[in-house]
Amino acid sequence: MKMSISEPLMGENQSLCTRFTFVAFSSLAELQPLLFVLFLLIYLFTVGGNLIIICLIWVTPSLHTPMYFFLVNLSFLEMCYISSVVPQMLVHLLVETKTISLAGCAAQMYIFAILGLTECCLLAAMAYDRFVAICYPLHYTLMMGPGVCLKLAAASWTTGVMVESAQITWVFTLPFCGTGQIQHFFCDIMPVMKLACVDTSLNEIVMFALSMLFIVIPCLFILCSYMRIIKTIMRIPSAAGRRKAFSTCSSHILVVCLFYGTSLFTYIQPKNSHTPGTDKATALMYTVVTPALNPIIYTLRNKEVKEAFHRLTQRNPLLKIS
Repeated sequence: MKMSISEPLMGENQSLCTRFTFVAFSSLAELQPLLFVLFLLIYLFTVGGNLIIICLIWVTPSLHTPMYFFLVNLSFLEMCYISSVVPQMLVHLLVETKTISLAGCAAQMYIFAILGLTECCLLAAMAYDRFVAICYPLHYTLMMGPGVCLKLAAASWTTGVMVESAQITWVFTLPFCGTGQIQHFFCDIMPVMKLACVDTSLNEIVMFALSMLFIVIPCLFILCSYMRIIKTIMRIPSAAGRRKAFSTCSSHILVVCLFYGTSLFTYIQPKNSHTPGTDKATALMYTVVTPALNPIIYTLRNKEVKEAFHRLTQRNPLLKIS
């Protein structure tokens, strides 16, 4: 049983942890080389795919629109997001001692949490962009000017930095002791807080409240936006017009479902529903699989991006895939 915060931090035989040990893949020792190759390929594909999207939008004037401005932000965010977890995980799949310093753990949690919350807000901003484009097409240029787009993107990043910096700083004011074994493959908030020597009930309540506020509210905003969007699309008289309008939203809808599905399952469910196995499986989805799917979703399902890539390869024969 954990000590209350008013009790001594350590007993005679306890000492504060300065390093943590990950035990996520310890039971899969024989499969670790295979997992290393698999995750390395996914990581390279994700970083390469998002870099291609960013460069393609950068060099294609026809894609210099609010929707693709937000897509550049999302692609950059996804590269940083997966890079905050996977490189270290790859190293730990090759070495026997899978440790991380207290400072390293804090740095990883800061980066990961900030990027995660920023993505929640950025997806809501992208939903607003689609809402204005479909429901108020005549006012789109005015309502989604460069200044508005910059403010929405800046607000997303600022919210992520301010909220998560405060929360993670509070987490690392806790004393950690015992074995220092993290039942995970990276420094996520809940597995790390389980190692605290004091009662973390207040931290857990605050984390749940912040999750409700900054995950559920943007999600509800996105749902309300798409309710209005669908209502507007259904009023379009021609089937071709409805398909064209919906196609501009389909990629964003898929990304939202992937991201929010795993986020809500992880951070909103009750504490007693968390198990190391389910937490690790869900974490693999939102740290590795989802970022890898985003470049596919925004290329295979996006006609404008595919046409821009085709024009670029026509101008540059070296880029053609024979």
